[in-house]
Amino acid sequence: MVYKYDYLVIGSGVAGMSLALKVASPDHRVAIVCKAGLEEANTFFAQGGVASVTNLEVDDFDKHINDTMVAGDWLSDRDAVEKVVRNAPEQIRELLKWGVDFDRKEDGTFDLHREGGHSEFRILHHADNTGAAIQESLVERIKENPYIDIFEHHFAVEIITQHHLGKIVTRRTPDITCYGAYVLDEKTQKVDTFLAKITVMATGGVGACYTTTTNPLIATGDGIAMVYRAKGTVSDMEFIQFHPTALYHPGDRPSFLITEAMRGYGAVLKNLDGKEFMHKYDPRLSLAPRDIVARAIDSEMKQNGTDHVYLDVTHKDPEETKRHFPNIYEKCLSLGIDITKDMIPVAPAAHYLCGGIKVDLDGQSSIDRLYAIGECSCTGLHGGNRLASNSLIEAVVYADAAARHSLDRVDGIDFRTDVPEWNDEGTTHPEEMVLITQSEKEVNQIMGYYVGIVRSDLRLDRAWNRLDILYQETERLFKESKPTRALCELRNIINIGYLIMRQARERKESRGLHFTIDYPHPDIAPEHSTPGRR
Repeated sequence: MVYKYDYLVIGSGVAGMSLALKVASPDHRVAIVCKAGLEEANTFFAQGGVASVTNLEVDDFDKHINDTMVAGDWLSDRDAVEKVVRNAPEQIRELLKWGVDFDRKEDGTFDLHREGGHSEFRILHHADNTGAAIQESLVERIKENPYIDIFEHHFAVEIITQHHLGKIVTRRTPDITCYGAYVLDEKTQKVDTFLAKITVMATGGVGACYTTTTNPLIATGDGIAMVYRAKGTVSDMEFIQFHPTALYHPGDRPSFLITEAMRGYGAVLKNLDGKEFMHKYDPRLSLAPRDIVARAIDSEMKQNGTDHVYLDVTHKDPEETKRHFPNIYEKCLSLGIDITKDMIPVAPAAHYLCGGIKVDLDGQSSIDRLYAIGECSCTGLHGGNRLASNSLIEAVVYADAAARHSLDRVDGIDFRTDVPEWNDEGTTHPEEMVLITQSEKEVNQIMGYYVGIVRSDLRLDRAWNRLDILYQETERLFKESKPTRALCELRNIINIGYLIMRQARERKESRGLHFTIDYPHPDIAPEHSTPGRR
């Protein structure tokens, strides 16, 4: 089947949905393709909040900009940082207009939180489930919009470029253009053709490449892998943020997130002996940026031979704790942990990708007519490390930029009419799912063991060699088989693993989230001694 839309949005998080709401009109019809349900996206699981300067009595743009640059280890693109920080208040007003409800004090002002790396209280939140509040509000607006069609349980297999028209495309091809995407309808098991004047990649992150992650298991890096295979530019993949405090409960995948806001609230990290340890690593203690805290916890666990540490909030007022963190309280209580009386077992987990599809200030990728927004994009905002709660605001700011830029050109674009339909002649359905599931587990183990919080040349080389075997096997299987979501996801996480390893090998320094024992900063002691940076 062939569909035609002015806009094809792949992904249903805050980035994709907010752009869809901004561009949909009687003149511009929009298709949102999501591989699960509309509500299932990384946005839903974001507990912490949205960073924006709102209290001008104590805060200002320059402070937020500086905090972002410091957290990013000065690798952030200054123009991108300025863009996000200065446009944040306007987009907060847009979210409020769409029905997002941020917590307020009795006097009506925002009840702001402070998180690691922030010099002021500037995090707007909705209890400890801000992402869910945003997702639910936008889903409601999307469903009532008559100019947006929703395709749930549809999996984008490949974006369509000149390659599919018989032209040889390389990374040096100057005019690669996107004409839409081939999309698998999981109900019919057929690959449909979606032609679009503008295609928007909003597919989220890559956490499911790792065994231990806070991401939903749909976060398999699909958009990044598709753009990479189409010869688009992908950058900064070595910068994987591991959230320091995921709830340690063996067997849970994904891991339940204990928001950074809890440390901002006053929770303290302790080892299994109940002793504080962050003073050994950073003067900001438990409020140090996430990369430092994650490496500190990793160091403590390895030094002591333990598989977790504790987060202690028992010294705070119990009722206030339950009011601020109701979902965390209920989740822990369901496991026999009363956070007002018991310390919370935590360990780092893969959480956020700072790199992705390289885009400009308008959200344009290196491929014409293809935009990328949200976690799958690399705007330059995060640099070497994301400042807490900057991601949701980045998503809506760049969605707005991409909407404005694309609306100025969409009417001058014609549909490509000579795109062939998907050809799977001669292929069969993969019969042994065990091969796919086992290969996926192997990828997860390779990434966790060798491409985690602390890396080395030897570990990366070993991971490279083992992943190459899986790559060869999977590509052969893909060519012989009709596409399935499981097979495509396996193919994508292998591509993502390759990109992370390759760009990690290319960075011959410890910087931001990329820490290697072979190229430590001069001020950094050997592994297990101190995980800090300058």
